[in-house]
Amino acid sequence: MSDLAMMEGKAEGSRERGIDRVLKLLAYLNEAGRPVRVAELPKALGAPRSTIYELVRVLTDSGMLEFSGDDNKVYFGKLIYLYGINYVRENDLVRRGSAEVDALSRLTGETSELCVLNRNRQAIVYTHPGSRPMRISSQAGGQIPLPWTASGRLMLAHMTPAEIEALVLPEDLVLPDKRLVKMEAFVADCIAARGSPIVATSGLINSFTQCLASPIYGVNGQVQATICLVLPMDIADEHRADLQEMLIASARKLSMDA
Repeated sequence: MSDLAMMEGKAEGSRERGIDRVLKLLAYLNEAGRPVRVAELPKALGAPRSTIYELVRVLTDSGMLEFSGDDNKVYFGKLIYLYGINYVRENDLVRRGSAEVDALSRLTGETSELCVLNRNRQAIVYTHPGSRPMRISSQAGGQIPLPWTASGRLMLAHMTPAEIEALVLPEDLVLPDKRLVKMEAFVADCIAARGSPIVATSGLINSFTQCLASPIYGVNGQVQATICLVLPMDIADEHRADLQEMLIASARKLSMDA
């Protein structure tokens, strides 16, 4: 290999490492869900302090990150927010799904969500709170381990057992109250969800809510997203059945294969 080719290869490798660090930094902030002290980033990302500090400087100068107050914490900046607005505006599923979530929540009085698969997490893309005096709330942008959710079972329904086991982290099987979801039971739930118009879970994230999720199919016939209702545990069976029908109708309206 010539000296020029070696130099080009090293430069390419350096660029790739730089991009990887940017992606890791953004992913870390997204996972944290809050401003993070700059001093903790080198250890968290496994990179030299000088490299991370320079990276933070470049990203804050560009507007992708911002410092939070006077405590030397950094988080997403205005530019990221503008990118997000453009994504919501131009993504057909998110645009139509958000409108359907609003309509479903107003119709039922219950909290509704639009969710997608983001690597090994369920991501809440959009949510509309219900009108109950004691509201069940969820946060757009929240990411939840797949075994905790009805949507997770639908989103992995097309996968093989080996693919599901490879995707789900061991710590994701531990519920917030420290109960354990057995991997084989979760895999069986995912397989059982294939072709189902609705999946329900109860008391997984907390003891007072249940979730109904219905699949939104893409042109390839796979589950592209889900639309959900988050309900209190104590609703009547007849009312729950009515809510299921409305939820299924909303999902079919949004599916590309409808």
